[in-house]
Amino acid sequence: MSKARARKIHSQTVEGRRAVLEALRAGREISRILMAEGIEFWSQVSEVVMLANDQEIPVDAVSRNELERVSHTGKHQGVIAIVADPRYASVEEMVHLADERGVPPLIVVLDGVQDPHNFGAVARTANAAGAHGIVIPERRAVGITPGAIRASAGALEHVLVAREPNLSRTVKYLSQLGMRVIGLDAEGEATHTGTDVTGPTAIVVGSEGQGISSEVRAGCDELVAIPMHGEVASLNASVSAAVVLYEAVRQRYLSGN
Repeated sequence: MSKARARKIHSQTVEGRRAVLEALRAGREISRILMAEGIEFWSQVSEVVMLANDQEIPVDAVSRNELERVSHTGKHQGVIAIVADPRYASVEEMVHLADERGVPPLIVVLDGVQDPHNFGAVARTANAAGAHGIVIPERRAVGITPGAIRASAGALEHVLVAREPNLSRTVKYLSQLGMRVIGLDAEGEATHTGTDVTGPTAIVVGSEGQGISSEVRAGCDELVAIPMHGEVASLNASVSAAVVLYEAVRQRYLSGN
């Protein structure tokens, strides 16, 4: 690991030991990796260095102050990768991935989610549940940012994300592809456990404050509610997505369907 001085970097970063490790495992295009001088070589750090050497990616030792100047999140754990801009996928790629795996497509649609921690948490759960991708709008929503990547614990390196200019049109297109579009809404007549998610399914999750927009709601085949028995009226976007994604796991893989 060579010593170098980090200039101010405005390009995309992946920050944190786990996130950088997952970026390397996923074959993400990385120009170099910055590590804090004197960092202890525990298992994740050692694997980062090993994989970087295997892929001929420079690893530079820099001061903690210099890392802070480069960091977008302030939570880098002494490791930052300088990466190419994220590549967004298409809905068709997600459907093709499901076909390759021999299972019905399962896609999450995030309507206006702006919190990178919520987006990252959804990506982590989507990957764990075997979903085939996440669809987000181009405007008024978070994208694949350093904060979202870190919140996902690197899962965003393994999840296809499509960024669409018109989400309501995309939802209608998913329906035309034969997918059942289910919107999560407190006013839904069915519950998440009472609807069939074993076939091709798109799960629409609304924003933290506004829920699903009226235009996107109009394209949903069904509105589904998650029962609430306490004083709070709703769950946040990432928790709602997790509840329904794991209902899909239960129906698809654990109940003999």
